[in-house]
Amino acid sequence: MQIDEVDQRIIALLVADARSSYADIGARVSLSAPAVKRRVDRLRSAGVIRGFTAVVDPAAVGWNTEAFVELFCTGRTTPAQIAVATRRHPEVVGSYTVSGEADALVHLRAADIGHLEQALERLRAEPFVTSTRSMIVLSRLVESPTVVPAPG
Repeated sequence: MQIDEVDQRIIALLVADARSSYADIGARVSLSAPAVKRRVDRLRSAGVIRGFTAVVDPAAVGWNTEAFVELFCTGRTTPAQIAVATRRHPEVVGSYTVSGEADALVHLRAADIGHLEQALERLRAEPFVTSTRSMIVLSRLVESPTVVPAPG
C-alpha cells in the first residue's frame, strides 16, 4: 500500500491524539472530514492502523516497578512458544526475540519488588526457560509512541 505525505500526517496526528475528530485532522491536513475518514478507513483496512488505545500511566494504577528480563531457553524453543508462554503472564508488557547471548527479552511491570519476584518465578517455571538475567528499571528517560518517519 502506498502511503503518501498526507497519510503520514494523518497517522502522526492520530498517534499524538487518537481522539482527534476527522474535522480537526482535516483542518490540519487541508482535507474535509469525510476525506480524512476515507483515508483512515483505508489505512485501517490495510493494517497500517491496527487500532486506537488509551495510554495509561502504570504508576497511576499502582504498577511502579519494571524490569527487562533476558530469557535463556532450551535449544529447540521457538519464538511461537515464547510468545504463547509470555502472553500468559499479566505482568508482561512485551516480549521479543533478540540477537546476542539471550534468546528473548521480556519487559515486565509489577506493583512492587515482591510482585516482580513472583512474576519472575512464574516466568522461570516455564518448561523451556533454563535461566534468566534481570535488569530493574530505575527511571524512564525516553518513552514515545510509534513515530511515523517524515516524508522524503
